Amino acid sequence: MAAAARGPPLSFAMMRLSFVLLLLLLLLLVQSGGGQKKKENMLAEKVEQMMEWSSRRSVIRMNGDKFRRFVKAPPRNYSVVVMFTALQPQRQCSVCRQANEEYQVLANSWRYSSAFSNKLFFTVVDYDEGADVFQQLNMNSAPTFMHFPPKGKPRRADTFDLQRIGFASEQLAKWIADRTDVQIRVFRPPNYSGTIALALLVSLVGGLLYLRRNNLEFIYNKTGWAMAALCVVFAMTSGQMWNHIRGPPYAHKNPQNGQVSYIHGSSQAQFVAESHIILLLNAAITMGMVLLNEAATSKGDVGKRRIICLVGLGLVVFFFSFLLSIFRSKYHGYPYSFLIK
Repeated sequence: MAAAARGPPLSFAMMRLSFVLLLLLLLLLVQSGGGQKKKENMLAEKVEQMMEWSSRRSVIRMNGDKFRRFVKAPPRNYSVVVMFTALQPQRQCSVCRQANEEYQVLANSWRYSSAFSNKLFFTVVDYDEGADVFQQLNMNSAPTFMHFPPKGKPRRADTFDLQRIGFASEQLAKWIADRTDVQIRVFRPPNYSGTIALALLVSLVGGLLYLRRNNLEFIYNKTGWAMAALCVVFAMTSGQMWNHIRGPPYAHKNPQNGQVSYIHGSSQAQFVAESHIILLLNAAITMGMVLLNEAATSKGDVGKRRIICLVGLGLVVFFFSFLLSIFRSKYHGYPYSFLIK
């Protein structure tokens, strides 16, 4: 009888416990739903703000606060391409200005294309407007292009290899397509400078031929044709075609110490200034060889021929040594050795 009397209070306690647990579960569901709703509202607000900025300007300028809120902080369902640069005149970064022009072409191509959406945004962080961002990312060079995916942190492939590939809009578009699956067709504004230059050149040559129409023996001048052929050879062996295809920077300036590098340290890339230096070195070596040949084949004064020979030899030795030192700095491990077993 005593055990039966204790039965109802135990059942009542179990009902109270179940009721409390049910209330706690409902409270958690309400909080979770409210948090999810808040996150969705925050995401919609961020996307709306990014679209508004993008409608005004193809490349959105950001400072440290905007970068942390719209690029780094979740929630985010869009990709962001950021160019870290230093465009202020006191920075004297000519490469940054050239890269910015290509970046603007790419951003405009995306902004005014029919495929434009809120999946991808182009932004820029200038060092003088977001130095804290450079410090946060341990970034010590500019320009630098980075892709921030919708979820997770950027990986190594999300940093564009500018030194090896260059900063041409087409190369950037290909890199973005690999990272985001967004295909961008680059549309460049019309540039008539090449057409005008070609028209002026044709007019100049045509006028010269017309003025010399009674005496066209200079066309058969072997020296003139040899000089023209050498100019083409110098341009091609110095890497001008590589510059035209890849669009590398003219030089690299370290933003920390201001040191300018004209020779790229890797054998897989080069600067425009480097190709100019190689062209001048090849021209000087060729001039030395021509002088040596002149000293050996001419029949003039012996003393004069000796001076020409010494000058030619000096040109070949000095400038070829300089050229070899550049080769050694780019191709590490030179001179090569073979192990014979």
